Amino acid sequence: MTSEQQEVFEPPDEIVDKAWISDWQAAEAAAASDPVSYWAERAGELEWSKPWDKVLDDRKAPFFKWFTGAKTNIVTNAVDRHLKSARRNKLALIWVSEDNSKVRTFSYFSLNREVEQMANILKAMGVEKGDVVTIYLPRIPEIFFAMLACAKIGAIHSVVFAGYSAEALGTRIDDSESKVVITADGSWVNGKVFALKDIVDEAVKFSPTVENVIVVANTGTEVAMDTIRDHWYHELTRLPIAKGHCETVQVDAEDPLFILYTSGSTGKPKAILHTHGGYQVGTYTTLRYSFDIKPEDRWWCTADPGWVTGHSYLVYGPLLNGATVFMAEGSPTYPYPDINWQLIEYYGITGFYTAPTAIRTLMRFGDAWVTKHDLSSLRLLGSVGEPINPEAWRWFHRVVGQGHCPIIDTWWQTETGMFQITTVPAMPQKPGSAGRPVFGQQAAILDEAGNEVPDGTEGFLVLKNPWPAMMRTLFKDPDRYISTYWSKYPGLYLTGDAAKRDADGYIWVIGRTDDVIKVSGHRLGTAEVESALVSHPGVVEAAAIGLPHEIKGNAIHASVILANGQQPSRELEEELRTHVAETLSPIAKPDTFDFPEKLPKTRSGKIMRRVLRARALGQDEGDLSTLESD
Repeated sequence: MTSEQQEVFEPPDEIVDKAWISDWQAAEAAAASDPVSYWAERAGELEWSKPWDKVLDDRKAPFFKWFTGAKTNIVTNAVDRHLKSARRNKLALIWVSEDNSKVRTFSYFSLNREVEQMANILKAMGVEKGDVVTIYLPRIPEIFFAMLACAKIGAIHSVVFAGYSAEALGTRIDDSESKVVITADGSWVNGKVFALKDIVDEAVKFSPTVENVIVVANTGTEVAMDTIRDHWYHELTRLPIAKGHCETVQVDAEDPLFILYTSGSTGKPKAILHTHGGYQVGTYTTLRYSFDIKPEDRWWCTADPGWVTGHSYLVYGPLLNGATVFMAEGSPTYPYPDINWQLIEYYGITGFYTAPTAIRTLMRFGDAWVTKHDLSSLRLLGSVGEPINPEAWRWFHRVVGQGHCPIIDTWWQTETGMFQITTVPAMPQKPGSAGRPVFGQQAAILDEAGNEVPDGTEGFLVLKNPWPAMMRTLFKDPDRYISTYWSKYPGLYLTGDAAKRDADGYIWVIGRTDDVIKVSGHRLGTAEVESALVSHPGVVEAAAIGLPHEIKGNAIHASVILANGQQPSRELEEELRTHVAETLSPIAKPDTFDFPEKLPKTRSGKIMRRVLRARALGQDEGDLSTLESD
């Protein structure tokens, strides 16, 4: 390993002494000796209305089941159980608007009231156990209410990032066969309104399943309302249907909790399915131990609930641990690049979990924006979404954490539901390393043939053990679940990432090995970007790749074959960017383009993206023996 990778930061004694786990070697060894018992003990810290018959059922692997026979509901543990103690009056959620002019707070008691209200409305609209509700909301409190309300009545929520286009949203609504869509009039993005309701109108125009659309008044902008289908949420809350107690439905531990669409290496997004029982155990446990979460903590995860990080560690994980969750609607640089530090100081945030892209962006503005604020409340920092480069790690540790906050880097996926590689605060920290497998997990680095590679050698990262919060399948596509994750190395979960391990057992994640690009921590399938480009009338064929980017980690580079009569130009490039933004999402816009006469392909017709990448970076193109001839 390089000297940079040998750099080690030891955690402060005051952090170690007060941590849930101070002797991490002993805890790791105990979990490794009997992972199933380890997870059973963690599950025993939560409430179950009926105990499980079996902790892990692996008879139909890789379709694993956890806590079979048990009855529970994630809302029982995230909300209901807190109402039986003094915690009922504790703040569950603090929300701040983008311009910092509005603040809304909810105790666990008042959060429960809001969730019951939303649940009663959904029930009145005919939503039943097993029905799917699509949620297309920005970072406002109602997204908490909506997710928890669906879970409370046994419905399945499908949260779609409130930045996707009408086409992308409509595809997800139709695939999930949603009965209800919950949205807002708009969201605030850098002082401007992003018209969410207009996008929903376009997405559901021909939907055969959507019966009702609930609209939250967030920006106050005027929107078109269908008199039969559309309903203002604030008006619904005044009706008798919204009032009264709503019982939390006790579901089977293996009943679906949510589906979440994630980009894959083919055009169709994959719908990841997670369940109540195992997911609550996994998110509760990993947040508790990796971030040493305590009831008195004020926890800020900057992720949007439209992504899995927002699901697991903004909404569910903190509430399961009885913490106070902080959520801000705005971006880290609007209206000024110190807004995050201002909010941390004012609200006394103790845990701050964000993405390397945000860290690198804020780092460019210099230390003064940070140091003028009192950040002494911070106890732990965290990183998520992509590997964090050592330079950004050191800045985050030295300037934001003032040299005493451990940085908990976390590697995991939508599919895993919870951290898989990380550290606990008592562990030594290595800038740039994701850490070690979570307690109860084992990882391996394999070559193409499935052999473990020596330490320091790059290979395919796989996970050896099943874990409670793992996805159960791909929604309505079990064959793709097996072929994508379990076929290359039977019995082992293929992550799709390349990595290497050092002599101390720390994992260094390098990046994707499949046709997926990580841009600012957001996972985009090359096929989705290419489909958006080809839908432009001036484009015949396209290939998208990720290239290194100083801030975003990766930038999208598009190689585009133009239709006859089209000529490359700056104007055309901007037109294509706009088209991709409107067809897929603004985060999918290519940064750079080239316009070759043909794309490098194998004889079987597969685009050789490694050749495109080498050409774009001015590197050796390597073995071209499989390239089709002219």
